[in-house]
Amino acid sequence: MIREAICEGVDVEEALEKAKAELGLDETDEYDFEVIQREEKKKFGLFGGRAAKVRVFIKETTEDKTEQFLRNVLDKMGLEGIAIEKKLENGTMSFDLSGEDEGFVIGRRGETLDALQYLTSLVANHNDEAYIKVTVNVGNYRDKREKTLEILGRKLAFKAIKTGKKTSLEPMNPYERRIIHTAVQKVNGAISWSEGEGAARHVVIGPDPKAKNNRRGGYNNRRGGGKKGYGSSRNTNPAPNPDRVPLNEGGATGLYGRIDK
Repeated sequence: MIREAICEGVDVEEALEKAKAELGLDETDEYDFEVIQREEKKKFGLFGGRAAKVRVFIKETTEDKTEQFLRNVLDKMGLEGIAIEKKLENGTMSFDLSGEDEGFVIGRRGETLDALQYLTSLVANHNDEAYIKVTVNVGNYRDKREKTLEILGRKLAFKAIKTGKKTSLEPMNPYERRIIHTAVQKVNGAISWSEGEGAARHVVIGPDPKAKNNRRGGYNNRRGGGKKGYGSSRNTNPAPNPDRVPLNEGGATGLYGRIDK
C-alpha cells in the first residue's frame, strides 16, 4: 500500500516539507519523492512565475497500517496516553498497550480488549494472502486470564466428579472456551461441551458418563455406609477414557479464529 501527498511551495524544499508534514513524517522516516514542477520566478518581479510542486510517497507495510488503525481507535476512545509497542515474531503481530486507563482498555472480563484485537485482526488480514495472527494485550492480562480459566475449568471438573452434577459457565469467546475444554480434558472423569449460539454460547462441565467410577454424591458416597476421609479417596479417580478429546473451538489461529475476507 502506498501513501502519498502532493504539495506546492515557493521552492522545492518548502513543498517537500509540506508534503512530509501532511504524511506525518519526521527526520527519521524513510520516503521517496519526485519533483512534478520546479519553481519559476516572476519576470521583472511582475509577470509569470509558478510555485514548485512535489509528490512524496511511502510504501506502507501491513504492520504500519495495522498499528495506525489501532492508534486511531484508541485516540477516538480518548486514550491518547496509551502507548503501543509493536512486535512481529514467527508470523504473529503483537501489540502491547500500556499507560493510564489500562482498565478501561481491558473492559469487563476483557471484552473491550477482545473487540480491539478482533478489529485490528480484520485490518491486518484485509488484503494479504497469508493469514497473520494478531494479539492485543495490556501488560500480562491475557496470561493471567488464561491461568484463571484453567484453574476454574479444573475446579469445576472435580466438582462434577464429586457431585455428579453439571455446571454452566458464563458466555465466552471461542478462545476462552477452548482453554476451559483443554483444562477439563486433563481431569479424568469429567467432560465439557458448549451450548447456545452466538454471543450466548457457553461451556457446560459435567461428569463423564463413560467413567465407571463416577457416582452421584461423590467419592464419599459409597455402598455400605463406610465414610472414608479425603486422603483415602484420592486414588479413586477413574481410568483415562480413550474417547475423551479436548474440544477445539475457533481454530488455532487467533482469538476468534481466522478472519476470512
